[in-house]
Amino acid sequence: MDALAIIKYCCAAAAGAWAALLINGSFARRRGLAPLRPLRILITGAAGHIGYALAPLIARGQMCGPQQQVILRMHDREQAAQNLAAVQMELDDLASDLLLGTEVSHDLEEACKDVDIAVLLSGLPPRRSMEDFFAQSREMYSVIGRALNDHASQHVKVVIVPQPASAGAAAVRASAPRLAPQNITVLSRLAHNRLIQQVADPLAIHSSEVSNVIVWGNPTSTSALDVLHGTVRRGLRVVPVQNCVDDELVQIMSQAVRERTTAIVQARNLTPALSVAGAICDHFHDWLLGTPEGTWVSMGVASDGSYGVPENLYFSFPVTCRNNQWHIVQGLPVGKDLEDQLQACIQEAEKEQQH
Repeated sequence: MDALAIIKYCCAAAAGAWAALLINGSFARRRGLAPLRPLRILITGAAGHIGYALAPLIARGQMCGPQQQVILRMHDREQAAQNLAAVQMELDDLASDLLLGTEVSHDLEEACKDVDIAVLLSGLPPRRSMEDFFAQSREMYSVIGRALNDHASQHVKVVIVPQPASAGAAAVRASAPRLAPQNITVLSRLAHNRLIQQVADPLAIHSSEVSNVIVWGNPTSTSALDVLHGTVRRGLRVVPVQNCVDDELVQIMSQAVRERTTAIVQARNLTPALSVAGAICDHFHDWLLGTPEGTWVSMGVASDGSYGVPENLYFSFPVTCRNNQWHIVQGLPVGKDLEDQLQACIQEAEKEQQH
């Protein structure tokens, strides 16, 4: 057999093996024999409109990928039982290969049992006294933290969504010593996604052509929105965002991101749900499956001292993800204006988390 014939034979064998793998994987999913262990995913506060928007995205693989089967556990107060029963029926009607089951629980400890992922949507309405609001929020998240500590998987990955999210993360961490601190996170991906779209719109490009913007600090209206480290793909070239926009446009973009929630509330009479649900899925998708080479995203994580942020302070940073772990991007240049913003963000985060 000559060399060309050997190469053809090897290529045909490899193609056949790959096809068999794909067919067998699909068959296994159809038969309920997933090649990956199913993940148990908890949503607290699941009866709200964010939970309603999030559940079908998880069932369709937006969070954990197209190969990962899941068991979805929804927790809320007993008063929400009828609402959750209806959501459960709708999830059944999706007939998703990836959704192995749905469970409804009104008992927090039962809901946390053996979960691999916890999406904490539980929040409190604003109080007239901020002191009361912070104190009650911390107590609520301390209770959730203790339940996760006692009943969840030791490697459970957690994200806190409602404000005060950073204070909530600090409370969960303090009450859940069994959990790895790096697995307790805060959602800043919504602002990150909004910033990408604000860069794309005036440049008349698709959002997929914008990368590496950064949300620094608390995921609030005072976070530092950084487009100057971002890049734009123009054909085969990748150019810095700062080469495409001027300072005035940067300010307009930042202001639009800060006012986006208000604009949606005014138009819909409800707080954002679809975009929040999408951001939660993006947050976990990159954490579990990894970020593309050369790309980072924004995540609220416990600081390791990078960029002068005090250790253990929950703060949004640029991160890359590999092997189910996030890593803060190091060595990015920080100019005077951004340094001043970071210092203001640190002061706010310290005040909130030590409230």
